Amino acid sequence: MDGIHPTNIDPQPKRRKDKGNPYQIFTVGIHTAHPRYYLSFVDSEGVKQCIEVSKALFDTFDRFELDDLSFLNEVDKHYEHSELTDASLNARAAIEPEPVEEIAMQHLQNERLHKAISALPEKQRHRLILYYFGGLTYEQIAEMEGCTIMPIKRSIDAAIKNLKKFWE
Repeated sequence: MDGIHPTNIDPQPKRRKDKGNPYQIFTVGIHTAHPRYYLSFVDSEGVKQCIEVSKALFDTFDRFELDDLSFLNEVDKHYEHSELTDASLNARAAIEPEPVEEIAMQHLQNERLHKAISALPEKQRHRLILYYFGGLTYEQIAEMEGCTIMPIKRSIDAAIKNLKKFWE
């Protein structure tokens, strides 16, 4: 092997590494007055190299390895490793999708409601739409139309009564 390669390497905790990690770091004499820090890697020609590095560079590589390990653990804990299908996603959904029959039934009921609303007299329809779909109050509608609250209330009540008749 080319380069300096110390033989009395300090023991290190075994770390899982990403498959793409091309280097290894280690120390010699970590508990002495003059510890030495090394970086080992395979160069572009396939020859294993070992170079001594500064403490700051060693700490940078060490921090990178720890961050990489943290990311690998995050992937293992939180990311899906199985094939995702519509069925498996629907099974885990917080809100289950509605069956097609229910969607079709709702659509038919909405059509029927729109037909019933469109059959109302103009004033009742207009006031009902403003109140229920526009979110306005009796007071706001009365102010818009320049009248008191009572005609608005009677008109909306009559519209609801007519819709109930249509629905029965």
